[in-house]
Amino acid sequence: QVQLVESGGGLVQAGGSLRLSCAASGRAITGNTIWYRQAPGKVRELVATISSGGRTNYAASVEGRFTISRDNLANTLYLQMNNLKSEDTAMYFCAAPGLGAWGQGTQVTVSS
Repeated sequence: QVQLVESGGGLVQAGGSLRLSCAASGRAITGNTIWYRQAPGKVRELVATISSGGRTNYAASVEGRFTISRDNLANTLYLQMNNLKSEDTAMYFCAAPGLGAWGQGTQVTVSS
């Protein structure tokens, strides 16, 4: 069984950057891994996906600003977020859906 723990969230000014980490334990991450976010009163949004082969996909709202990556040796997933906007404020979660693993989330707040 895989456990996922996110870190790296915080308060940042608009235009700033944050790097989220998602550390996995229990077993190696395999298959697709994702970052998604949930803001109060808004629909859950899939932010980015990375396959085991390194193929990436992004939501249109973050394309060109966010980068998802994965370090298989460290068993860790990352989300580099640049040029943050107030609308990026949300709780961010990582997941390995194929393994049934979901993190508890880390809060990102962007002040304008």
